[in-house]
Amino acid sequence: MIEPNPKADLLRYLQEARDALVWKLDGLSEYDIRRPLTPTGTNLLGLVKHVASVELGYFGDTFGRPFFDEQPPTWWYTQDAEPNADMWATADESREDIVGLYRLAWEHSDSTIAMLPLDAVGRVPWWPEERREATLHHILVRVISDTQRHAGHADIVRELIDGSVGCSQGKGDLPPGDQEWWASYRSRLERVAREVGG
Repeated sequence: MIEPNPKADLLRYLQEARDALVWKLDGLSEYDIRRPLTPTGTNLLGLVKHVASVELGYFGDTFGRPFFDEQPPTWWYTQDAEPNADMWATADESREDIVGLYRLAWEHSDSTIAMLPLDAVGRVPWWPEERREATLHHILVRVISDTQRHAGHADIVRELIDGSVGCSQGKGDLPPGDQEWWASYRSRLERVAREVGG
């Protein structure tokens, strides 16, 4: 009989999302990882920067374990930062800096998760006072959901850049088909959409 281990299961899903998101940067130029591909500016490096800030806040500040304890926080992690400061990288912020910070955030998060029981209660400083308290279990589910959502954004952005698809290297999670098959498939969907909606 397999012993249930909810914390290990949750961590596995979180790590899968983390790995998928970082993998989407592989093989791309500095321009491609930074360029905005939606009207709201969604870009690959910005997504990684954002999820780093999510983990630092939820698994650090919420449980009294701030990551930026001995050194001042980076400019975009402060309350008076400009809107969306964590959703894009400045010219001074390198891919290595942001991915490195994200990996340090994983370590910090994993340490918090290992140290505390799932029913440990933290206080989310940026939530309304009346609902600031949340369990580690709740925060884990929330961060997994957020990270998976942004990994999905990254899937689409990467496909728009160079046609690469999939949630991880070497894992075929799409039907097989060459470029001609996919072009025909897309044309069929477009034809149906026009018939129904046009």
